[in-house]
Amino acid sequence: MTTAIAFEDVSLHYSGREVLRGLTLAVEPGEVVALLGPSGCGKTSALRLALGFIAPSKGSIRLAGQVVSHDGKVLRLPEQRGIGVVFQDLALWPHLTVRGNLSFGLGSRKMSRGEMDDRVRAMLGRVGLADKEGRRPGELSGGERQRVAIARALVLEPHAVLFDEPLSNLDVGLKRELLAMFRELLKERKTTAIYVTHDLREAAMLGDRIAVMDEGHIVQEGTLDSLRTRPINGFVRGLVEDLV
Repeated sequence: MTTAIAFEDVSLHYSGREVLRGLTLAVEPGEVVALLGPSGCGKTSALRLALGFIAPSKGSIRLAGQVVSHDGKVLRLPEQRGIGVVFQDLALWPHLTVRGNLSFGLGSRKMSRGEMDDRVRAMLGRVGLADKEGRRPGELSGGERQRVAIARALVLEPHAVLFDEPLSNLDVGLKRELLAMFRELLKERKTTAIYVTHDLREAAMLGDRIAVMDEGHIVQEGTLDSLRTRPINGFVRGLVEDLV
């Protein structure tokens, strides 16, 4: 089976500062990997590399086995990568309705208006927003905006979806509800995903596997149980002991 997303010995420098060093991570098709680590460890930079927004200083990024970035060069543009993304600030179009936000990305696809409408309608029904399609983001609750954001990403039927700490500003109960919905949606569609977070509880709820990141590289990967049982160092031990 060809790996869905692979970082191969990736390094990244900004203004002479090393942001990532020897980052290596493989995500299999249909797998959800939680990328866990403190602020400033390079998690978001890794997502930007996968999206094609920046090029690695060294190393390669592969999607479905194909090299898309290598040694300072972006070989496949972001719009050619087939990756959906849910940003921390959600980045919804404020002037468009819920329906318009989902339809916007489909506009470049070769499909009939009827097919587009059917896909949007089905996706909104799946995330519980069928009665909100005419609303604008400013008229929705925080949880409803989160649902629009994941619906917009999944309606494109992407190769993978990347999440950049999208639930950081929500209360615990709503986080739990949305994480359960995210996981159900990803699994029923067999969608590959990387979920960036600094919260072990989020990583444990959503990820099939947790990749612990510190100072620009992956220090350990595994399930929550394996990380608890065999932490590789004090940093990992401190992270997993925080979850009670």
